[in-house]
Amino acid sequence: MAAPDLPAKKILVVVPVYNHSATLRQVVDGVLKLHPSVLVIDDGSSESVAGLLAGLPLEFVRHPNNQGKGAALLTAAEWGLQRGYTHMVCLDADGQHDPAELPRFFAAITEHPQALIVGHRDFDQDSIPASSRFGRQFSNFWLRLQTGSRLKDSQSGFRAYPLLIFARLNFWTRRYNFEVEVLVRSAWAGLELRDIDISVYYPPNDERISHFRGFVDNWRLTLLNTHLTSRSVLPWPHRKIIESQTTNSGTLKALSIFRPLASIRQLLRENRSPQRLAVAAGVGILLGTWPLIFFHTIAILFVCGFFRLNKVAAVSSSQLCMPPIVPALCIELGHYFRHGRWLTELSLETLGYQAFERFYEWFLGSLLLAPLLALLVGVLTYLLAESVQKEDAEAI
Repeated sequence: MAAPDLPAKKILVVVPVYNHSATLRQVVDGVLKLHPSVLVIDDGSSESVAGLLAGLPLEFVRHPNNQGKGAALLTAAEWGLQRGYTHMVCLDADGQHDPAELPRFFAAITEHPQALIVGHRDFDQDSIPASSRFGRQFSNFWLRLQTGSRLKDSQSGFRAYPLLIFARLNFWTRRYNFEVEVLVRSAWAGLELRDIDISVYYPPNDERISHFRGFVDNWRLTLLNTHLTSRSVLPWPHRKIIESQTTNSGTLKALSIFRPLASIRQLLRENRSPQRLAVAAGVGILLGTWPLIFFHTIAILFVCGFFRLNKVAAVSSSQLCMPPIVPALCIELGHYFRHGRWLTELSLETLGYQAFERFYEWFLGSLLLAPLLALLVGVLTYLLAESVQKEDAEAI
């Protein structure tokens, strides 16, 4: 039964279904044994879903035509919000998810009411297809890149959603790709993404029912990931519905390398620790020193997004590496490595006709100079941030 102290009437269990007549009733029966509030969304099945569920105490909504799993979840969320529910737990109708795992979700909702909770399926069994294992890892990587959040199983459909997500955010997709989009936009909005371990049942191939269409659905996921990845590297903030202490989007208020103390104070006020500010500044210098012509900022934003570092701090520190000083130092150092002497002649010959050699020397020099400058700026940022933090604490 539901976890103690949990307001059962605030949680809705949702079972979206599309032509799963063989397993649907068993799944819904299992849910009703543990929770009284159940909503089945029939997404345009050709079978008589209402007939299969006759006599069961549940709520039922039918789409006249198949619109996609995302559309079914959005319909369920709207239905729940209109009736005062705060969360919905969704599980598939194909028998892959065990309703007996529901108390785990109820307990997690009680402990983390503002988190989006995803069931981490146990894939340590021979029946799991290799394509599913690869797909999960591939999806986990893109989620990490786009949000900095880690999940063990971003493709799992057994999830608990705070319904405020659907009340406050807009979504583009309506089919399988919706389950990717809702994770990314929720993380951007400040919600924590959490895992809980669950079991999973994969039937033999001849019994498995899947409506995933390889080419079409993979193409939709590709388009979505392209859009989300592009948006993730843009420096303006994402829309927030929860102010999270772990958010990495930074701020667009004026920061300047010429006002380091004021800039550091501003970042510290936004729940950045001196250590993480130092790492972000070091990353900005490291990548800003390398000869990534026209791609410095993009590289910095990707790395910061992946490791949940402050993007604004990193991009701001990278401005110290703008030409001509740092590239010139790298070229001089690279030239010395190659020829045992410094480059003293600056002419059309050395900077124009020999541009490829200068680029190579820039690369060589940056291999030594980039980590040294990154360490120096990182340590200096840490010391300044510690000093500012201590000064502000004493002033309170």
